[in-house]
Amino acid sequence: MADSRKNERIRVLVADDQPHILEAVELLLEPQGIHVDCVRSPQLLLEALGQADYDVLLIDLNYTRDTTSGKEGLDLLARLQEVDPRMPVIVMTAWGNIDLAVESIKRGARDFIQKPWENERLISLIRVHAELHQALRRARQLELENRLLRAEGMPDFVAGAPSMQPVLELIGQVGPSDANVLITGEHGTGKEIVSKLLHAASPRSRMALVAVNAGGLPEGTFESEIFGHVKGAFTDARSDRVGRFELANGGTLFLDEIANVPLRQQAKLLRVLETGELERVGSSQTRRVDVRVLSATNANLPEEAKAGNFREDLLFRINTVEIHIPALRERREDIPLLAVHFLNRNRSRYRKQVTGFSPAAMQQMMQYQWPGNVRELEHTVERAVLLCRGEEIEPANLAIASAKSSATNFENMSIDEVEALLIRKVLRRCDGNISQASEALGLSRAALYRRIEKYGL
Repeated sequence: MADSRKNERIRVLVADDQPHILEAVELLLEPQGIHVDCVRSPQLLLEALGQADYDVLLIDLNYTRDTTSGKEGLDLLARLQEVDPRMPVIVMTAWGNIDLAVESIKRGARDFIQKPWENERLISLIRVHAELHQALRRARQLELENRLLRAEGMPDFVAGAPSMQPVLELIGQVGPSDANVLITGEHGTGKEIVSKLLHAASPRSRMALVAVNAGGLPEGTFESEIFGHVKGAFTDARSDRVGRFELANGGTLFLDEIANVPLRQQAKLLRVLETGELERVGSSQTRRVDVRVLSATNANLPEEAKAGNFREDLLFRINTVEIHIPALRERREDIPLLAVHFLNRNRSRYRKQVTGFSPAAMQQMMQYQWPGNVRELEHTVERAVLLCRGEEIEPANLAIASAKSSATNFENMSIDEVEALLIRKVLRRCDGNISQASEALGLSRAALYRRIEKYGL
Protein backbone atom coordinates (compact mmCIF):
# COMPACT_ATOMS: atom_id res chain seq x y z
CA MET A 1 0.00 0.00 0.00
CA ALA A 2 2.77 2.42 0.90
CA ASP A 3 4.57 1.90 -2.42
CA SER A 4 1.42 2.67 -4.38
CA ARG A 5 1.46 6.23 -3.04
CA LYS A 6 4.89 7.12 -4.47
CA ASN A 7 3.42 8.26 -7.80
CA GLU A 8 0.25 9.64 -6.27
CA ARG A 9 -1.10 12.82 -7.86
CA ILE A 10 -0.65 15.91 -5.70
CA ARG A 11 -3.94 17.21 -4.27
CA VAL A 12 -4.26 20.86 -3.24
CA LEU A 13 -7.13 22.58 -1.45
CA VAL A 14 -7.35 26.34 -2.07
CA ALA A 15 -9.37 28.79 0.06
CA ASP A 16 -10.01 32.39 -1.08
CA ASP A 17 -13.14 34.55 -1.21
CA GLN A 18 -12.26 35.98 -4.64
CA PRO A 19 -13.43 33.79 -7.56
CA HIS A 20 -10.79 35.13 -9.96
CA ILE A 21 -8.00 34.07 -7.55
CA LEU A 22 -9.41 30.54 -7.33
CA GLU A 23 -9.73 30.36 -11.11
CA ALA A 24 -6.16 31.59 -11.60
CA VAL A 25 -4.74 28.96 -9.22
CA GLU A 26 -6.71 26.20 -10.91
CA LEU A 27 -5.63 27.29 -14.41
CA LEU A 28 -2.01 27.37 -13.26
CA LEU A 29 -1.82 24.07 -11.37
CA GLU A 30 -4.11 21.68 -13.25
CA PRO A 31 -1.91 21.61 -16.41
CA GLN A 32 0.98 20.68 -14.09
CA GLY A 33 -0.83 17.47 -13.13
CA ILE A 34 -1.86 18.88 -9.74
CA HIS A 35 -5.46 18.30 -8.65
CA VAL A 36 -7.10 21.45 -7.28
CA ASP A 37 -10.26 21.83 -5.17
CA CYS A 38 -11.47 25.35 -4.36
CA VAL A 39 -13.57 26.78 -1.51
CA ARG A 40 -14.52 30.36 -0.61
CA SER A 41 -14.53 30.36 3.20
CA PRO A 42 -12.70 28.88 6.21
CA GLN A 43 -15.77 26.87 7.17
CA LEU A 44 -16.02 25.29 3.71
CA LEU A 45 -12.31 24.44 3.86
CA LEU A 46 -12.76 22.60 7.16
CA GLU A 47 -15.72 20.71 5.73
CA ALA A 48 -13.71 19.75 2.62
CA LEU A 49 -10.92 18.36 4.83
CA GLY A 50 -13.47 15.96 6.30
CA GLN A 51 -14.36 14.66 2.84
CA ALA A 52 -10.97 14.01 1.20
CA ASP A 53 -7.20 13.83 1.78
CA TYR A 54 -4.94 16.66 0.61
CA ASP A 55 -1.20 17.16 0.38
CA VAL A 56 -1.11 20.97 0.65
CA LEU A 57 -3.49 23.74 1.72
CA LEU A 58 -3.20 27.13 0.01
CA ILE A 59 -5.20 29.70 2.00
CA ASP A 60 -5.84 33.43 1.93
CA LEU A 61 -5.59 35.33 5.22
CA ASN A 62 -8.46 37.77 4.54
CA TYR A 63 -12.08 36.89 3.85
CA THR A 64 -15.40 38.72 3.65
CA ARG A 65 -15.61 39.62 7.35
CA ASP A 66 -12.25 41.39 7.43
CA THR A 67 -10.12 42.40 4.45
CA THR A 68 -6.95 43.81 6.06
CA SER A 69 -5.96 42.34 9.44
CA GLY A 70 -5.74 38.66 8.47
CA LYS A 71 -7.53 37.61 11.67
CA GLU A 72 -9.79 35.14 9.89
CA GLY A 73 -6.81 33.45 8.27
CA LEU A 74 -4.84 33.31 11.52
CA ASP A 75 -7.87 31.83 13.31
CA LEU A 76 -8.14 29.25 10.53
CA LEU A 77 -4.45 28.38 10.95
CA ALA A 78 -5.00 27.74 14.66
CA ARG A 79 -7.95 25.46 13.87
CA LEU A 80 -5.92 23.56 11.25
CA GLN A 81 -3.18 22.97 13.81
CA GLU A 82 -5.77 21.26 16.00
CA VAL A 83 -7.11 19.15 13.12
CA ASP A 84 -3.76 18.03 11.66
CA PRO A 85 -0.53 19.80 12.67
CA ARG A 86 1.39 17.85 10.01
CA MET A 87 -0.63 19.26 7.09
CA PRO A 88 1.46 21.77 5.05
CA VAL A 89 -0.23 25.16 4.82
CA ILE A 90 0.92 27.93 2.46
CA VAL A 91 -0.65 31.35 3.07
CA MET A 92 -1.33 34.05 0.48
CA THR A 93 -0.84 37.68 1.60
CA ALA A 94 -1.18 41.04 -0.08
CA TRP A 95 2.02 42.48 -1.53
CA GLY A 96 4.22 44.12 1.10
CA ASN A 97 2.37 42.69 4.14
CA ILE A 98 5.45 40.89 5.42
CA ASP A 99 4.53 41.25 9.11
CA LEU A 100 1.33 39.25 8.60
CA ALA A 101 3.28 36.59 6.69
CA VAL A 102 5.78 36.24 9.53
CA GLU A 103 2.96 35.95 12.06
CA SER A 104 1.35 33.18 9.99
CA ILE A 105 4.64 31.21 10.04
CA LYS A 106 4.68 31.54 13.84
CA ARG A 107 1.12 30.17 13.90
CA GLY A 108 2.05 27.01 11.98
CA ALA A 109 2.12 27.87 8.26
CA ARG A 110 4.95 26.22 6.33
CA ASP A 111 5.46 29.05 3.85
CA PHE A 112 3.86 32.15 2.29
CA ILE A 113 3.52 33.76 -1.11
CA GLN A 114 2.57 37.32 -1.96
CA LYS A 115 -0.15 38.38 -4.39
CA PRO A 116 0.34 38.77 -7.26
CA TRP A 117 2.52 35.68 -7.18
CA GLU A 118 5.24 34.44 -9.50
CA ASN A 119 3.87 31.34 -11.21
CA GLU A 120 7.08 29.31 -11.05
CA ARG A 121 7.54 30.08 -7.35
CA LEU A 122 3.98 29.01 -6.49
CA ILE A 123 4.33 25.75 -8.46
CA SER A 124 7.70 25.06 -6.83
CA LEU A 125 6.39 25.73 -3.30
CA ILE A 126 3.44 23.41 -3.75
CA ARG A 127 5.53 20.58 -5.23
CA VAL A 128 8.20 20.78 -2.52
CA HIS A 129 5.77 20.76 0.39
CA ALA A 130 3.46 18.16 -1.17
CA GLU A 131 6.26 15.71 -1.97
CA LEU A 132 7.72 16.15 1.52
CA HIS A 133 4.29 15.53 3.07
CA GLN A 134 3.79 12.38 0.97
CA ALA A 135 7.26 11.09 1.87
CA LEU A 136 6.68 11.64 5.59
CA ARG A 137 3.29 9.94 5.34
CA ARG A 138 4.87 6.91 3.66
CA ALA A 139 7.61 6.84 6.30
CA ARG A 140 5.07 6.88 9.14
CA GLN A 141 3.12 4.06 7.49
CA LEU A 142 6.23 1.92 7.02
CA GLU A 143 7.38 2.58 10.57
CA LEU A 144 4.01 1.48 11.91
CA GLU A 145 3.97 -1.65 9.77
CA ASN A 146 7.53 -2.62 10.75
CA ARG A 147 6.82 -2.07 14.43
CA LEU A 148 3.75 -4.28 14.25
CA LEU A 149 5.66 -6.99 12.41
CA ARG A 150 8.53 -6.90 14.88
CA ALA A 151 6.09 -7.03 17.77
CA GLU A 152 4.23 -10.00 16.36
CA GLY A 153 7.34 -11.93 15.32
CA MET A 154 7.27 -15.19 13.43
CA PRO A 155 6.09 -18.28 15.32
CA ASP A 156 7.53 -21.78 15.38
CA PHE A 157 4.90 -24.26 14.21
CA VAL A 158 5.19 -27.82 15.50
CA ALA A 159 2.90 -30.08 13.47
CA GLY A 160 4.10 -33.63 12.87
CA ALA A 161 0.91 -35.56 13.66
CA PRO A 162 -1.05 -37.05 10.72
CA SER A 163 -4.15 -35.08 11.83
CA MET A 164 -2.20 -31.83 11.22
CA GLN A 165 -1.24 -32.60 7.62
CA PRO A 166 -4.51 -31.23 6.13
CA VAL A 167 -3.86 -28.00 8.07
CA LEU A 168 -0.36 -27.68 6.62
CA GLU A 169 -1.62 -28.41 3.10
CA LEU A 170 -4.36 -25.76 3.33
CA ILE A 171 -1.91 -23.15 4.66
CA GLY A 172 0.33 -23.87 1.68
CA GLN A 173 -2.57 -23.66 -0.79
CA VAL A 174 -4.43 -20.56 0.42
CA GLY A 175 -1.61 -18.67 2.11
CA PRO A 176 -0.31 -17.06 -1.12
CA SER A 177 -3.81 -15.86 -2.04
CA ASP A 178 -5.96 -12.93 -0.87
CA ALA A 179 -8.78 -15.27 0.20
CA ASN A 180 -10.53 -14.58 3.50
CA VAL A 181 -9.96 -17.55 5.82
CA LEU A 182 -11.96 -18.75 8.82
CA ILE A 183 -9.78 -20.61 11.33
CA THR A 184 -11.73 -22.85 13.70
CA GLY A 185 -10.79 -24.98 16.68
CA GLU A 186 -11.01 -25.11 20.45
CA HIS A 187 -9.42 -22.50 22.68
CA GLY A 188 -5.65 -22.79 22.81
CA THR A 189 -5.20 -24.87 19.64
CA GLY A 190 -3.05 -22.24 17.90
CA LYS A 191 -5.44 -20.26 15.69
CA GLU A 192 -3.39 -17.06 15.95
CA ILE A 193 -0.20 -18.90 14.96
CA VAL A 194 -1.97 -20.20 11.84
CA SER A 195 -3.01 -16.62 11.01
CA LYS A 196 0.64 -15.54 11.20
CA LEU A 197 1.68 -18.37 8.90
CA LEU A 198 -1.02 -17.46 6.38
CA HIS A 199 0.11 -13.83 6.43
CA ALA A 200 3.78 -14.81 6.10
CA ALA A 201 2.96 -16.95 3.04
CA SER A 202 1.02 -14.16 1.30
CA PRO A 203 2.17 -11.31 -0.99
CA ARG A 204 1.17 -9.01 1.90
CA SER A 205 3.87 -10.37 4.21
CA ARG A 206 5.92 -7.15 3.95
CA MET A 207 2.93 -5.20 5.25
CA ALA A 208 1.27 -5.25 8.67
CA LEU A 209 -0.50 -8.13 10.37
CA VAL A 210 -2.87 -6.56 12.89
CA ALA A 211 -4.56 -8.84 15.42
CA VAL A 212 -7.57 -7.89 17.53
CA ASN A 213 -9.64 -9.93 19.97
CA ALA A 214 -13.03 -8.96 18.57
CA GLY A 215 -14.81 -11.00 21.21
CA GLY A 216 -13.15 -9.08 24.04
CA LEU A 217 -14.17 -5.61 22.85
CA PRO A 218 -17.13 -4.04 24.70
CA GLU A 219 -19.90 -3.09 22.29
CA GLY A 220 -19.52 0.58 23.22
CA THR A 221 -15.91 0.73 22.00
CA PHE A 222 -16.07 -1.79 19.15
CA GLU A 223 -16.55 0.76 16.35
CA SER A 224 -13.84 3.06 17.69
CA GLU A 225 -11.33 0.20 17.95
CA ILE A 226 -12.13 -1.34 14.57
CA PHE A 227 -12.96 1.72 12.44
CA GLY A 228 -11.26 4.54 14.39
CA HIS A 229 -12.72 7.88 15.50
CA VAL A 230 -12.15 11.60 15.08
CA LYS A 231 -11.52 14.12 17.81
CA GLY A 232 -14.74 15.09 19.57
CA ALA A 233 -16.72 12.09 18.30
CA PHE A 234 -17.60 11.29 21.93
CA THR A 235 -16.68 12.49 25.41
CA ASP A 236 -13.28 10.81 25.71
CA ALA A 237 -12.24 11.31 22.07
CA ARG A 238 -9.51 13.87 22.74
CA SER A 239 -7.69 13.20 19.46
CA ASP A 240 -8.13 11.34 16.18
CA ARG A 241 -7.59 7.59 16.37
CA VAL A 242 -6.77 5.19 13.56
CA GLY A 243 -8.82 1.98 13.64
CA ARG A 244 -7.54 -1.54 13.14
CA PHE A 245 -8.73 -1.69 9.52
CA GLU A 246 -6.65 1.35 8.60
CA LEU A 247 -3.66 0.02 10.55
CA ALA A 248 -3.87 -3.14 8.46
CA ASN A 249 -4.27 -1.30 5.14
CA GLY A 250 -2.36 -3.20 2.47
CA GLY A 251 -1.82 -6.09 4.89
CA THR A 252 -3.84 -8.54 6.96
CA LEU A 253 -6.38 -8.11 9.76
CA PHE A 254 -6.87 -11.03 12.17
CA LEU A 255 -10.25 -10.96 13.95
CA ASP A 256 -10.09 -13.43 16.82
CA GLU A 257 -13.27 -14.67 18.56
CA ILE A 258 -15.42 -13.28 15.76
CA ALA A 259 -18.49 -15.21 16.93
CA ASN A 260 -18.77 -12.82 19.86
CA VAL A 261 -19.21 -9.67 17.73
CA PRO A 262 -22.70 -8.20 18.46
CA LEU A 263 -25.24 -8.43 15.63
CA ARG A 264 -25.44 -4.63 15.21
CA GLN A 265 -21.69 -4.44 14.70
CA GLN A 266 -21.72 -7.46 12.37
CA ALA A 267 -23.68 -5.40 9.83
CA LYS A 268 -21.06 -2.64 9.85
CA LEU A 269 -18.27 -5.16 9.60
CA LEU A 270 -19.97 -6.79 6.62
CA ARG A 271 -20.23 -3.45 4.81
CA VAL A 272 -16.48 -2.85 5.05
CA LEU A 273 -15.72 -6.37 3.83
CA GLU A 274 -18.08 -5.96 0.87
CA THR A 275 -17.10 -2.42 -0.22
CA GLY A 276 -13.65 -1.80 1.25
CA GLU A 277 -14.99 1.51 2.57
CA LEU A 278 -15.41 2.81 6.12
CA GLU A 279 -15.98 5.98 8.10
CA ARG A 280 -14.33 6.74 11.40
CA VAL A 281 -16.76 7.33 14.26
CA GLY A 282 -17.85 10.98 14.15
CA SER A 283 -16.64 11.53 10.56
CA SER A 284 -18.51 11.62 7.26
CA GLN A 285 -15.32 11.11 5.26
CA THR A 286 -15.28 7.75 3.48
CA ARG A 287 -11.91 5.99 3.50
CA ARG A 288 -10.92 3.05 1.36
CA VAL A 289 -8.94 0.13 2.76
CA ASP A 290 -7.34 -2.89 1.12
CA VAL A 291 -7.26 -5.61 3.77
CA ARG A 292 -7.20 -9.39 3.81
CA VAL A 293 -9.32 -10.65 6.70
CA LEU A 294 -8.52 -13.79 8.68
CA SER A 295 -11.06 -14.74 11.34
CA ALA A 296 -11.02 -17.28 14.17
CA THR A 297 -13.58 -18.83 16.47
CA ASN A 298 -14.18 -21.87 18.65
CA ALA A 299 -17.93 -21.65 17.99
CA ASN A 300 -19.94 -23.50 15.37
CA LEU A 301 -20.83 -20.51 13.19
CA PRO A 302 -23.35 -22.31 10.93
CA GLU A 303 -25.31 -23.28 14.07
CA GLU A 304 -24.93 -19.74 15.44
CA ALA A 305 -26.28 -18.41 12.13
CA LYS A 306 -29.28 -20.77 12.28
CA ALA A 307 -29.96 -19.61 15.83
CA GLY A 308 -29.92 -15.98 14.69
CA ASN A 309 -26.77 -15.08 16.62
CA PHE A 310 -24.54 -14.60 13.59
CA ARG A 311 -25.29 -13.12 10.17
CA GLU A 312 -25.26 -15.75 7.45
CA ASP A 313 -24.08 -13.24 4.82
CA LEU A 314 -21.13 -12.29 7.05
CA LEU A 315 -20.30 -15.98 7.49
CA PHE A 316 -20.14 -16.42 3.70
CA ARG A 317 -17.92 -13.35 3.42
CA ILE A 318 -15.31 -14.46 5.99
CA ASN A 319 -15.45 -18.17 5.12
CA THR A 320 -13.99 -18.41 1.63
CA VAL A 321 -11.82 -21.21 3.05
CA GLU A 322 -12.06 -22.85 6.48
CA ILE A 323 -9.05 -24.30 8.28
CA HIS A 324 -9.92 -26.46 11.28
CA ILE A 325 -7.19 -27.10 13.86
CA PRO A 326 -7.52 -30.39 15.79
CA ALA A 327 -7.49 -30.40 19.57
CA LEU A 328 -4.24 -31.49 21.22
CA ARG A 329 -5.83 -34.79 22.36
CA GLU A 330 -6.39 -35.51 18.64
CA ARG A 331 -2.71 -34.99 17.79
CA ARG A 332 -0.95 -36.71 20.68
CA GLU A 333 2.07 -37.46 18.49
CA ASP A 334 2.93 -33.76 18.77
CA ILE A 335 2.91 -33.61 22.59
CA PRO A 336 6.57 -34.65 23.06
CA LEU A 337 7.73 -32.28 20.30
CA LEU A 338 5.74 -29.37 21.70
CA ALA A 339 6.83 -30.09 25.27
CA VAL A 340 10.52 -30.08 24.31
CA HIS A 341 10.02 -26.92 22.26
CA PHE A 342 8.48 -25.09 25.24
CA LEU A 343 11.13 -26.55 27.56
CA ASN A 344 13.97 -25.14 25.45
CA ARG A 345 12.33 -21.74 25.22
CA ASN A 346 11.74 -21.42 28.97
CA ARG A 347 15.05 -22.98 29.97
CA SER A 348 16.83 -20.11 28.23
CA ARG A 349 14.35 -17.55 29.46
CA TYR A 350 14.67 -18.50 33.14
CA ARG A 351 18.31 -19.68 32.95
CA LYS A 352 17.51 -23.12 34.35
CA GLN A 353 19.69 -26.21 33.87
CA VAL A 354 16.81 -28.50 32.92
CA THR A 355 17.70 -31.11 30.30
CA GLY A 356 14.38 -32.86 29.69
CA PHE A 357 11.41 -34.82 31.06
CA SER A 358 11.50 -37.99 33.10
CA PRO A 359 9.73 -41.01 31.48
CA ALA A 360 6.98 -40.76 34.13
CA ALA A 361 6.42 -37.05 33.38
CA MET A 362 6.24 -37.67 29.64
CA GLN A 363 3.81 -40.56 30.14
CA GLN A 364 1.62 -38.35 32.29
CA MET A 365 1.56 -35.66 29.61
CA MET A 366 0.70 -38.21 26.93
CA GLN A 367 -2.24 -39.55 28.99
CA TYR A 368 -3.64 -36.17 30.05
CA GLN A 369 -6.61 -34.83 28.06
CA TRP A 370 -5.36 -31.19 27.80
CA PRO A 371 -8.70 -29.34 27.83
CA GLY A 372 -6.75 -26.09 27.34
CA ASN A 373 -4.86 -27.61 24.37
CA VAL A 374 -1.44 -26.28 23.30
CA ARG A 375 -1.80 -23.12 25.38
CA GLU A 376 -2.31 -25.19 28.54
CA LEU A 377 0.68 -27.38 27.65
CA GLU A 378 2.82 -24.28 27.15
CA HIS A 379 1.85 -22.84 30.55
CA THR A 380 2.29 -26.23 32.23
CA VAL A 381 5.82 -26.64 30.89
CA GLU A 382 6.74 -23.06 31.80
CA ARG A 383 5.56 -23.61 35.38
CA ALA A 384 7.36 -26.96 35.54
CA VAL A 385 10.65 -25.38 34.45
CA LEU A 386 10.32 -22.80 37.20
CA LEU A 387 9.51 -25.42 39.86
CA CYS A 388 12.05 -28.03 38.77
CA ARG A 389 15.07 -28.35 41.09
CA GLY A 390 16.87 -31.13 39.24
CA GLU A 391 17.89 -31.81 35.68
CA GLU A 392 14.65 -33.52 34.67
CA ILE A 393 11.04 -32.42 35.03
CA GLU A 394 9.10 -34.87 37.20
CA PRO A 395 5.33 -35.47 37.44
CA ALA A 396 5.16 -33.38 40.62
CA ASN A 397 6.47 -30.37 38.65
CA LEU A 398 3.70 -30.73 36.08
CA ALA A 399 0.90 -30.80 38.68
CA ILE A 400 -1.66 -32.02 36.14
CA ALA A 401 -2.74 -35.35 37.69
CA SER A 402 -3.70 -33.68 40.95
CA ALA A 403 -5.60 -31.03 39.07
CA LYS A 404 -7.54 -33.80 37.37
CA SER A 405 -8.24 -36.29 40.16
CA SER A 406 -7.48 -34.93 43.61
CA ALA A 407 -9.88 -33.06 45.80
CA THR A 408 -9.11 -29.36 45.91
CA ASN A 409 -8.33 -27.57 49.16
CA PHE A 410 -10.06 -24.23 48.54
CA GLU A 411 -8.88 -22.84 51.88
CA ASN A 412 -5.33 -22.55 50.52
CA MET A 413 -6.33 -20.98 47.19
CA SER A 414 -6.74 -17.33 46.23
CA ILE A 415 -9.99 -16.00 44.77
CA ASP A 416 -8.38 -15.84 41.32
CA GLU A 417 -7.23 -19.47 41.60
CA VAL A 418 -10.71 -20.62 42.61
CA GLU A 419 -12.31 -18.67 39.77
CA ALA A 420 -9.82 -20.07 37.24
CA LEU A 421 -10.47 -23.61 38.47
CA LEU A 422 -14.24 -23.14 38.25
CA ILE A 423 -14.06 -21.72 34.74
CA ARG A 424 -11.80 -24.55 33.63
CA LYS A 425 -14.24 -27.17 34.99
CA VAL A 426 -17.27 -25.53 33.36
CA LEU A 427 -15.47 -25.19 30.01
CA ARG A 428 -14.54 -28.87 30.16
CA ARG A 429 -18.11 -29.83 31.01
CA CYS A 430 -19.42 -27.73 28.10
CA ASP A 431 -16.78 -29.12 25.68
CA GLY A 432 -15.35 -25.62 25.22
CA ASN A 433 -18.66 -24.09 24.11
CA ILE A 434 -18.42 -20.44 25.22
CA SER A 435 -22.13 -19.71 24.97
CA GLN A 436 -23.06 -22.64 27.23
CA ALA A 437 -20.21 -21.95 29.65
CA SER A 438 -21.00 -18.24 29.99
CA GLU A 439 -24.67 -19.07 30.65
CA ALA A 440 -23.72 -21.66 33.28
CA LEU A 441 -21.37 -19.20 35.00
CA GLY A 442 -23.78 -16.27 34.82
CA LEU A 443 -21.33 -14.20 32.77
CA SER A 444 -21.58 -12.45 29.43
CA ARG A 445 -19.54 -13.97 26.60
CA ALA A 446 -17.23 -10.94 26.61
CA ALA A 447 -16.67 -11.21 30.37
CA LEU A 448 -15.86 -14.91 30.06
CA TYR A 449 -13.42 -14.22 27.22
CA ARG A 450 -11.63 -11.65 29.37
CA ARG A 451 -11.26 -14.17 32.22
CA ILE A 452 -10.02 -16.85 29.82
CA GLU A 453 -7.31 -14.45 28.64
CA LYS A 454 -6.52 -13.36 32.21
CA TYR A 455 -6.00 -16.90 33.49
CA GLY A 456 -4.39 -18.27 30.35
CA LEU A 457 -7.12 -20.86 29.82
